[in-house]
Amino acid sequence: MENESLISYPAMGSGVGLIFPGQGSQSVGMGRALYEAHSLVRAVYEEAGAILGYDVAALCFEGPADRLNLTEYTQPALLTASIAALRLLEPIGLRPLAVAGHSLGEYSALVAARGLTFGAAVALVQKRGRYMAEAVPSGSGLVAAILGLAPELVQDACREAAAVGVVAPANFNCPGQIVIAGEKAAVERAIELAKAKGCRKAIPLPVSVPVHTPLMQKAADRLAGDVGAVVWSDLTVPLVNNAEAKPLRSASDVQASLIRQLPSPVRWEESVAVMRGLGVTTFIEVGPGTVLSGLVKRIVPDAVLLNVQDPKSLEATVKHLSVAKSAS
Repeated sequence: MENESLISYPAMGSGVGLIFPGQGSQSVGMGRALYEAHSLVRAVYEEAGAILGYDVAALCFEGPADRLNLTEYTQPALLTASIAALRLLEPIGLRPLAVAGHSLGEYSALVAARGLTFGAAVALVQKRGRYMAEAVPSGSGLVAAILGLAPELVQDACREAAAVGVVAPANFNCPGQIVIAGEKAAVERAIELAKAKGCRKAIPLPVSVPVHTPLMQKAADRLAGDVGAVVWSDLTVPLVNNAEAKPLRSASDVQASLIRQLPSPVRWEESVAVMRGLGVTTFIEVGPGTVLSGLVKRIVPDAVLLNVQDPKSLEATVKHLSVAKSAS
């Protein structure tokens, strides 16, 4: 059933920041309920399919999971699902103070900030995923979450394990959660060292591409040419970037940041803190899952957390924003 009534809401968004999920938030069926309810959403999937040359909606809604989980397919699928959800927020006149995205999600955030078009972004992340997968031999990498250990001790463990191979912190996600990545033997050694230093738990993750480590420099170098070939615009709202957790507005700064992003760790904890410093009190996770909302809760415990991934969460988010607007 069609539901295009959102345009009746007034402009709103004081204190709001938008955050966009990255790889790992995908699941078969993601976005389907929004697709079935809104023609705005269907148009996004159709555009993605025309650009990529395959049925993105079918992949997202029906899988198979092993194909959806291939990096080259995961990235455009997640971007499409996130921008489809974003399209349902745009008619209400939402004016975020800032945007951010976790790794791949940074591209969704840039579309939200009007730095590049959705079409350009979906073609770009397909190449990004392919370059990442081709940067290291299949099965040679390992990614693991280190829980309950201070950042400096995690970094020490990685430095000590570097005698075995490449390993480095990949995501500084929130207090007590740091993801490390690299060559399999080196990551396994770093896990042993982290446990010896007192980490509460170390969890190998089902991701073989060691993104956000020096092993991704080759992929970054390949991506640079594609990033430079895209038509960019300065951002309408600041992007708090992954590589340095700094607010960026200029197109040239954004392009350089995206290349640094691949071989550099995602500074998510710092990014959220910077958004809070810019005045963001309400974080809306736009796209599949609520992984980022869980991280934000650990970083800014008093933040208001909303999300848009299905009709129910969309309705709750729009209602909350409308009430907040009326009370302001």
